This record gives sequence, structure tokens and C-alpha cells, in this order.
Amino acid sequence: MGLITGNFLERKIHSLTGIIPIGVFLLEHLITNSFALKGPEYYNQKIEAFQQIPFLVPIEILLIAIPLAFHTILGLYYVYLSKNNVLQYKYFRNYMFYLQRITAIITFLFVLYHAYTARIARAAAGIEISYEFMNGILSQPLFFIIYLVGLLAAVFHFSNGIYTFAISWGITLGPRSQKILQNVCTALFFIMSGVGTIELIALAG
Repeated sequence: MGLITGNFLERKIHSLTGIIPIGVFLLEHLITNSFALKGPEYYNQKIEAFQQIPFLVPIEILLIAIPLAFHTILGLYYVYLSKNNVLQYKYFRNYMFYLQRITAIITFLFVLYHAYTARIARAAAGIEISYEFMNGILSQPLFFIIYLVGLLAAVFHFSNGIYTFAISWGITLGPRSQKILQNVCTALFFIMSGVGTIELIALAG
């Protein structure tokens, strides 16, 4: 009974950390990158103002890094345990289940890469994050593709995760409500992907 309860709570917390604060963090990135649409100077002003937020590093560690680490470690464990039978059972939700696991791995690798280039390596070199810094990365076709793939994987994982979150938390119980939510999540994926792609193009110059 204790093992069942523990597993139940783990999955609840895991799904919750996929929406809050990680989902909010993803949305914040899309909002921040949208400043690039108004030009380098405007983008730099907004980024500089963001960097002046008091206790920014502790906030990022407590509200972003720790929940992200928990969600990632447990999520990769679920990927390891899951049995992918998409070739045997070619149902739509079975494909989505499979893609959720694939995008979990891609997103994990991309977050590691992005954290290193935009945080660790930049801080070690004493370079401030700016439009010029991001442009130097994204103007290179290979790195642009890496960021685009990472964006699409993260957005899919988030939008499809909303669907599974609503089911696991008992928000959508019937077929009709689940169908409506599926359409909403699909629309969300295309909207966020489109906006994110436009922002990457703006940053790439």
C-alpha cells in the first residue's frame, strides 16, 4: 500500500512540476525572446532589466532548477520503464505517448546544452547575455537547427503534458472533455511553435 501511494504521489508531483513552474518558465522564455522582434536595443534593455531582479539566482535555483531536476530525473526513469508498442497498437494516443517520451529526451539534452552555452560558459567568460550574444549563436545554421528542434520538442512536451496532466488530476474525465482539451493542446502547440520560430529568426538576424 505504501509503495502504491508513493508511486501515485510521485506521478502527481511529476506531472505538476511539468506545468508549474517549468511550463511557466517556458512561457517566460517565449515572452522574453519576443522583445527581439522590436530590435536589438529594445531586447538588450529588457534583458538587462530582467538581470537586475533581486535574488534572481536563488529564485532560479529554488523555483526552476530544483523542480526541473526532479521532473527530468523522474521523467527519464519513466522513459526507461515504459514499453513502447506504437508499432503494435497504432492508436493516436499511443503515438502521442511515444512522442512524449522521445521529446522528453530531446528536451533534456537541449536544456543541458542551452544551460551550458547561455549560462555556465557565458558566466565563466564574463560575457553578458545580449542580442549580440544570441545572434552570434543563432546566425550559424547548425545551432539554429539545434535551437529549433529543442524548441519544438519542449513545446510539444509541454502542450501534450497539459493533456496528460488534466487526465491524471481528474480534470477531464469524459471522452468529450478530453477531445476538446486535445484540440486546445494541439492549437497551443502550433501557436507556441510558430511564435518561438519567429523569435529565433529575429534573434538570428
